[in-house]
Amino acid sequence: MQLLDKYFPALTDVQRALFRQLVPLYTEWNAKINVVSRQDIENLEERHILHSLAIAKVIGFKPDASILDLGTGGGFPGIPLAILFPDTRFTLVDGTGKKIRVVQEVAGALGLTNVTAIHARVEELKMNGQFDFVLSRGVTTLDKLLQWSQRLLKKKHMHAYPNGIIALKGGDLRAEIKSLPGKGETYSEIFPIREFFNEPFFDEKFVVYMQG
Repeated sequence: MQLLDKYFPALTDVQRALFRQLVPLYTEWNAKINVVSRQDIENLEERHILHSLAIAKVIGFKPDASILDLGTGGGFPGIPLAILFPDTRFTLVDGTGKKIRVVQEVAGALGLTNVTAIHARVEELKMNGQFDFVLSRGVTTLDKLLQWSQRLLKKKHMHAYPNGIIALKGGDLRAEIKSLPGKGETYSEIFPIREFFNEPFFDEKFVVYMQG
């Protein structure tokens, strides 16, 4: 895992061992249940694992924080972040059952006791006010993500950033940012991932924070 060692040199031996298991686990499961494209499975460390961990360059989740990964797909960004923050609780939700099965199997194989995987649509979640942050990776537009997520956030803050939404997005975001509720109702920040990782894949990719 050369890229992880490059950008996260303080990983423990246990964390390194868990990250090393991700590629063979996802390769095996992807052959049974296609959750990652063939091109991406061959570049899993960069395009999924490291991409997920860009969030950790913006915020460090505290022990006992509760994080929701909305539309997790096969477990990104939730699984890599759960390895990086073993004392933080992660709930990974997706509306596609076969994808949640992969999340459950991978988390189980790694022994990640801080991961809960739920098969549900966001509209079905009965978890109001339970999360410090809601994460998303290319699931929907920012305005819809904000609309879906606000009721799920805790009122009490415990991080430097107030509780809110953290999204991994790509491309020109000006239209999406403009569509957010204006006049100071929604505070947002955009962090270019190329400021953290210098691989060309991360050109035009961003971490977006929105206060809930």
